[in-house]
Amino acid sequence: MKDQQPINAQEILEKYDKENQFRSNIGKWAWVVTFLGVALTVFHLYTAYFGTLPTQKQGAVHVGTALGVIFLLYPLKRDLLKTQKKIPWYDIVLAFTAMYVTYHKIIFFDSILQSRISGYSIPDIIISVLGILLVLEATRRTVGLPIVIVALVAILYAIFGNFVPTQILSHPGFSLERTATALWYKESGIFGTPVQISAKFIFLFLFFGVMLVQTNVGKFFNDLAFSLTGRYTGGTAKTAVVASALQGTISGSSVGNTVATGSFTIPMMKKAGFKPEFAGATEAAASTGGQIMPPMMGAAAFIMMEILGVSYGTIMMAAIIPAILYFTGIFIGTHFEAKKLKILGLPKSQLPSFRKTMKRNWYMLLPLFVITGTIIYGFTPQRAALFGIVAAFLVSLIRKETRMSFKQTINVLEQGTRVALPVIAAVATAGVIAGIVSMTGLGSKFAAGVIALSNGYLILALIFTMIACIVLGMGLPTTANYVVTATIAAPVLINEFGVAPIAAHMFVFYFGIVADITPPVCLAAYAGAGIAGANPFKTGMNAVKLAIAAFIVPFIFIYNPILVMVDVEPVMLIVSVTASLVGMVAVSSSMIGYFIRYSKVWERFILFVAGLMLIVPEILSSVLGLVLILGIWFIQKRRTDDELGIEGSRSSQALY
Repeated sequence: MKDQQPINAQEILEKYDKENQFRSNIGKWAWVVTFLGVALTVFHLYTAYFGTLPTQKQGAVHVGTALGVIFLLYPLKRDLLKTQKKIPWYDIVLAFTAMYVTYHKIIFFDSILQSRISGYSIPDIIISVLGILLVLEATRRTVGLPIVIVALVAILYAIFGNFVPTQILSHPGFSLERTATALWYKESGIFGTPVQISAKFIFLFLFFGVMLVQTNVGKFFNDLAFSLTGRYTGGTAKTAVVASALQGTISGSSVGNTVATGSFTIPMMKKAGFKPEFAGATEAAASTGGQIMPPMMGAAAFIMMEILGVSYGTIMMAAIIPAILYFTGIFIGTHFEAKKLKILGLPKSQLPSFRKTMKRNWYMLLPLFVITGTIIYGFTPQRAALFGIVAAFLVSLIRKETRMSFKQTINVLEQGTRVALPVIAAVATAGVIAGIVSMTGLGSKFAAGVIALSNGYLILALIFTMIACIVLGMGLPTTANYVVTATIAAPVLINEFGVAPIAAHMFVFYFGIVADITPPVCLAAYAGAGIAGANPFKTGMNAVKLAIAAFIVPFIFIYNPILVMVDVEPVMLIVSVTASLVGMVAVSSSMIGYFIRYSKVWERFILFVAGLMLIVPEILSSVLGLVLILGIWFIQKRRTDDELGIEGSRSSQALY
């Protein structure tokens, strides 16, 4: 095998992550971008401490400034990144037009409120149409075309609903003027709940992640994971899982996490003997799990908190057990793959010392303890994020290499805005979709359709909802996907089938996320394949096998929401979690095709069924599942024929 070419992480990010396709050389306009970026970050820090503005004003500053920076940084087409040497005049015009039409909401705030009663003027209507178009274009540049298409279809549906032939979906229709002004000026549209939450909480948590990066916490997480798992069977793959889980506490991007951690872990996995497709899949599956790992959870948790009317601590508690099961499945899957391929751990001499690593860098964990502790104690997420940011800044002062100069401080403040740009654009466009759903009553129409298709059976309704979430997730970023599915699909499960609200929202949240590793559009898997030099589709299929928990656990906590901490009885919770962990071992074993020896097809089937029976939190099914697993263990323990191992190896390689 030829040596792999050096990994260009930025090139892979630009190829698979729309968020990173921005201009790097913008000449004198860099000063404007820096000013706007620093100003927006300082604005959010200021309002976090002294109190936010009225929601429409806070949202206008949040969205307007972001739109201005987007048009200065992101070109009309990706191809122009290499050919354009400066920002074209039309993007400058778009940038300042976008800022004006948004700040217009602040300048004429009182008159706009009055216009809701007296009617909007022609200039108000023109501004609303321009504002919507500019939001959609900014979203196309930063996030991609699919979510824009969904929003445009929603707008057309609002205007031409009377032409829809299906009786369930048809409605009288709204004029362009009413649609535009409702989306732009009212709280149920672009500046509705998603943007409000982004302006209050999400921006601060993203900036918290930027501050943590400044402390070199990523390298610390990698060293910590390496020291904990490197010496065990398949240690390099286990290191990738643990490191990605730790990175997930501060990162909300599947692709970004895959590239950041995978640049380090994937070459190690390949060198140890794992196939390229498996190495890329391990990192992609683990990195995607970062979006379900508290406290960040891909930023959608803040919107979930607002919609459900519960504390952020409640959301975190609900997410912990499913996240543990998810990462357990991947971790065990890498173990069985390593056992199958006889890949051992690394010598202790080649690994960092856990004791020395913790002794030298333990203080880097303080910001995470601060932010988690303050949330659990009862502070608002906004105040908790502010405390976490201050803690991260103080931690950065401890060592000379992480201490920030004035120039570095300015750069970090600017980066706070840059990392938030795609999220701001996405939630603004998600607001368009949510606003149309509210205007047209599409949610109730969708509910009627699901009930008709499922014939009243919950399992069928869950399957249809799962498919819808995965399809939407292939084109929408996590936060926007959650806004849409939480608006349309989750209420159906809650109101029509009596599902616990937090379980229903976690269900749609999970299946929106797994789109990042589900072929054919699996961007995290593509990024992992790019680093590994592997086949993208096969990498995606391996990622699905490793992340099988994400396709099973949501169904389980719908039927018994104890796994999301609803109606908790301590003894039953302990039993359920223990049984579920054992069940994930069996399920992962069946997917890999190895238990204590190579598994025959019928053994894999029994292990899979037994694993499901253990994950279902019922005593009888758990006991029966455990008996089946012990039966397979006993059968394989007595098997000594090496030829079966050879045949099993050949059959399992066909899966790749």
